[in-house]
Amino acid sequence: MSAPPVPETPSRCLELTRSEIHFRRIDMRGYRRSDGLFEVEGRVTDRKPFPFTPASSDKTVPSNEPIHDMVVQLIYNEAMIVQDVHALTNAAPYEICPSATSTLQCVKGLRIGPGWSSEVRSRLKGARSCTHLMELLLPLATTAIQSMSVVRRGQPEPVDENGRPRKIDTCFAYSAERELVRQRWPQFSRVPPMDN
Repeated sequence: MSAPPVPETPSRCLELTRSEIHFRRIDMRGYRRSDGLFEVEGRVTDRKPFPFTPASSDKTVPSNEPIHDMVVQLIYNEAMIVQDVHALTNAAPYEICPSATSTLQCVKGLRIGPGWSSEVRSRLKGARSCTHLMELLLPLATTAIQSMSVVRRGQPEPVDENGRPRKIDTCFAYSAERELVRQRWPQFSRVPPMDN
């Protein structure tokens, strides 16, 4: 059965038109808690602009109602160690889906930082958990790191055993071959010196 047509909107390129067939929203927020811990919360919602019946389901989701509406909360300490995790499934296409929330308990004790994504995928991939819940855990880590930047403002930059800031080469902007590193940490820059 084909979906009813949805209004077309102009595309940014040429004279093409577009018809919306899916809408996903991902929302991430970070919090400082009164108990001295920190918390990040992620929510994913999926909607269709027309009534939709998921495969292998006899339930039709009305247009613009959530097909998925899932929330994950990570509670962690200042050392970025996960102390607790909570998940909630408000809407899902199958009755069994809410049972997957308990599978996220396996991330307790993990450190949020390098290797987080591969470890989460290793523990929760495939039939071990809900894909949507697992996928929320990945950007929740970067949300936690961004949240802590406010807490750590003014603290010394973490460095490795050679005194090199750990932030160098962690992203495009902080490449040792770019201007930002040359300005902040010239001794670790691979940008050729500028002629006067």
